[in-house]
Amino acid sequence: MSTHEKRRSKLRQLLRRQKIDGLLVTSFQNVTYLTGFTGDDSYLVVTADDAVLVTDPRYTTQLEDECPGLRLLVREPGERILPTTAKLARKLGIGRLGFEEDSLTVGALRQLSEAAKKTEFAGQAGLVESLRAVKDKGEVESIRSAAHIAKRAFEVVRASWTSEATEADIARELEYQARRFGGKCLSFPPIVAAGPRAALPHASPTATRVGDHDFTLIDWGVFAPLYASDLTRMVFHTPPSKKMAKIYGIVLEAQLAAIEAIRPGAKGEVVDAAARDVITKAGYGKEFGHGLGHGVGLEIHEGPRMGRNTEAELVPGMVVTVEPGIYLPGWGGVRIEDDVLVTKTGYELLSDVPKSLESCLL
Repeated sequence: MSTHEKRRSKLRQLLRRQKIDGLLVTSFQNVTYLTGFTGDDSYLVVTADDAVLVTDPRYTTQLEDECPGLRLLVREPGERILPTTAKLARKLGIGRLGFEEDSLTVGALRQLSEAAKKTEFAGQAGLVESLRAVKDKGEVESIRSAAHIAKRAFEVVRASWTSEATEADIARELEYQARRFGGKCLSFPPIVAAGPRAALPHASPTATRVGDHDFTLIDWGVFAPLYASDLTRMVFHTPPSKKMAKIYGIVLEAQLAAIEAIRPGAKGEVVDAAARDVITKAGYGKEFGHGLGHGVGLEIHEGPRMGRNTEAELVPGMVVTVEPGIYLPGWGGVRIEDDVLVTKTGYELLSDVPKSLESCLL
């Protein structure tokens, strides 16, 4: 049984628990996860004993290469995907068909219901995502590779750093170097924020010159090719001030404490608290205004989540970011982020960009 067949088999177990006859998979990332198909504009219908991909002629050759043996329903030119999918549901005799309520629009559901009136549609949330949260060995290696490519791109950017470069220049160079080292692209628009702009957790790169400030925060990642990495590092243009050294030390201590708290069975809120307690005791609790981290995989943000009131437990195979931060408006901010695998006995760092205070100095 192939990797993708095993994943569909696990999904069928979930369908039985939900008492539905099948699932209409409309999230393209979930289609990729269950089939290996890397295109788009295609839906997958999974039943207790079948799996059919509703697609179109543009992808016939690609599907033969990526998904040999997968049953296809190829639409004719001009034939729309929703009526074709409804026709398939009728042909398969599906009485109760689940659909991904986080992906399918209300309008699309209405069209399906009108075209397949004998089929009951039941909204489902997070079925495939729950499987995606736990990575297999191949997925872990893909994320590790994505983190390594991100590291190499960052090293080149640091080595070629000039005070005249703008935040936008650095963002573009990160993209170029990521592709040069084998990445498909950056996994999200990078955050490059110099000086006071580092107080914005999601700052967009601007024409601000990095040399006009003492430090720059860089948050970036790579798709290589399907799986994402996500890292954050600080770059100091001048020796860090006493204030920077203090703030950076607190954030690093918080991050290391949280990483050490990662193990099977640990709740997301407990790992979050390991970092948040360090920052709060240092007097900066209100300046850490976001959750500790999130899962990474086929998407840059996926399950599990680590933050306050997150009771879900970590299990081996999950890959999460650990990214505490302190943000002081008018001064700047510090965030440190790594990708961490939950192992059977604890954790493993998948990203290894140096992060000591000294290593951040150009």
